[in-house]
Amino acid sequence: MKNIINRQLRGTEGPARMKFLATVSFVAYMTSAATGSPINKDPYPSSYQPRPSAEYTLLQNATVITGTGEQLEHASVLIEKGKIKAVGKNLEAPTGAVIVDATGKWITPGIIDVHSHLGAWGNPNDVSLYDGNEATSPVTADVWVEHSVWPQDSGYSRALEGGVTTLQVLPGSANLIGGRSVTLKVVPSVTREGMKFPGAPYGLKMACGENPKRVYGKKGGPSTRMGNMAGYRKAWIKAAAYKESWDKYETELAEGKEDAKAPTRDLELDTLAGVLGGEILVHNHCYRADEMASMIHMSKEFGYKISTFHHAVESYKIADILQQEDICSAMWADWWGFKIEAFDGIDENIPMVAKAGACAIVHSDDGVGIQRLNQEAAKAWADGKNVGIDFTKAEAFTWITLNPAKALGISDKTGSLEEGKMADLVVWSGDPFDTYTLTDKVYIDGAVLFDRSNPDTYWQSDFETGYVTKGAHQ
Repeated sequence: MKNIINRQLRGTEGPARMKFLATVSFVAYMTSAATGSPINKDPYPSSYQPRPSAEYTLLQNATVITGTGEQLEHASVLIEKGKIKAVGKNLEAPTGAVIVDATGKWITPGIIDVHSHLGAWGNPNDVSLYDGNEATSPVTADVWVEHSVWPQDSGYSRALEGGVTTLQVLPGSANLIGGRSVTLKVVPSVTREGMKFPGAPYGLKMACGENPKRVYGKKGGPSTRMGNMAGYRKAWIKAAAYKESWDKYETELAEGKEDAKAPTRDLELDTLAGVLGGEILVHNHCYRADEMASMIHMSKEFGYKISTFHHAVESYKIADILQQEDICSAMWADWWGFKIEAFDGIDENIPMVAKAGACAIVHSDDGVGIQRLNQEAAKAWADGKNVGIDFTKAEAFTWITLNPAKALGISDKTGSLEEGKMADLVVWSGDPFDTYTLTDKVYIDGAVLFDRSNPDTYWQSDFETGYVTKGAHQ
């Protein structure tokens, strides 16, 4: 490459020289030092910055659920510069620390919702804000849901007040392949990038079964489940060839071949090749056990990994397979029967998946349900106990903290109260599995984003309806 540049510059002067150098600078910008790729794989980077917080905060004398399955009584959590510093008993407060008396309260990691559409179907509910499905083609891997996310959606503040600190926004399920998802911090922001979880990998939304059939059956197909499978496979065949051509080009660049020629960019295939390269995580809307098994077989055919099956009402039937394949299931506590493919759902689904040693997650898929995911987890926990599947509350709490963090590829950063992780946590008025318990405080990166006793912390969208004063929360 250096030789090409030097050769081109010989005899080039004035405006022509400046134009060429500008082109070289642009190419250099597009070449990611992290990946070695001539394609900029992060053109809309996160601009999220943690809010100001005390250098040290010590929350004392609470019941602490760590997110790793452990429950500690009369324990404390020490936050240092926005990170978890220590969790345990008899922790000493550093000089100048803010001390919070949490006697009688419970502390947990912030809740993570792995399946949300907030901002893509906006609140207030108006057709002008229905931006979640690009239902124009069965395969729309070229769309990125972050470009539909509306930061003014009032649902974000409600989720925060329910203890949710991180969520994944997904495209809808009209398509076989619906586009990229994005993981967000639940914080006020004017821009989408100001909410993006730093370092979180992108996801790819895929959908099995009835939805693509219904949407495209009268638009030229697919109209059957076999048509669905054919549609996925055609897309992956194209993606594999596309990836191979780019891999070859990048190898030639690395070897210094002067005649290396870049393939033609294809936005749809960029995303699918990212999945094949292990950079983008697959989140697969899929209800039936037989279809989940087919999707697993297809992932092996084309060499990619499924992170999570979403909705997954029949995961209990193949929990052993999910455990072997290390695939998470994001499930409702008790939604079932609203269409034929959801008919065989059972209330014990989540605890049965967890009992098999598979990754069980409670998700919302709902702008109201996201406000009380702690109660949804409590229902699943109780349904398990009723049939002899006896998890502790601390173990069950991993279904809305550490397990969704794993599914999103961010468990090294959040999802549990472990040293070095982001100080994303909730102080509850009591047992979070109690219907009457409320969030008292919500911390994100050590900063108080919501304090029920302080109306100045209430997050109010410009498009909030029916609210006159911030005190309306009380």
